[in-house]
Amino acid sequence: MGRLCFYLGGAKSGKTRAALEAAESWPGPWVYLATAQARDEEMRARILAHQRERGESWRTVEAPRELAAALLGLPGQSPVLLDCLTLWVSNLLEEMAEPCNLELVALETERLLRATAERPGPVVMVSGEVGLGLVPMEPLSRFYRDALGRVNQMVAAQAAEAWLVVAGLRLSLKR
Repeated sequence: MGRLCFYLGGAKSGKTRAALEAAESWPGPWVYLATAQARDEEMRARILAHQRERGESWRTVEAPRELAAALLGLPGQSPVLLDCLTLWVSNLLEEMAEPCNLELVALETERLLRATAERPGPVVMVSGEVGLGLVPMEPLSRFYRDALGRVNQMVAAQAAEAWLVVAGLRLSLKR
């Protein structure tokens, strides 16, 4: 069974950089499992910046929604960096036939965690911490915050290590 490491932080906190360093501590080849979709020019620029940051030694696999299937299809020993759960939850919500259903999000997360546990190689997951701010005014935004919070709790519970990244600094939550 592979090792699961979890990096959590706010926007532009340095969580992806910290996760890249963690994944690169294992021998490659490394796989970057991307959930972002280039839907506009600004997002395309962000994706390109992330690609430049990790360099050409990483293989990128795009999986905006089907993370469990994508993980199971990757070479077993390769370290995998899954970036990020924040966008994955957003992608799930867009495709839901029944909006605002926490149980459907939990079921998808359980599938992802089972696939992670089946991998012999390490998996590093990145997610945004959205529960430290104000309560959103609109119901969909509140649901998103609640859904991502639940996903983060489920992943942290299964992780061998969990880190909070703030201003580029790592705080150990679980080791």
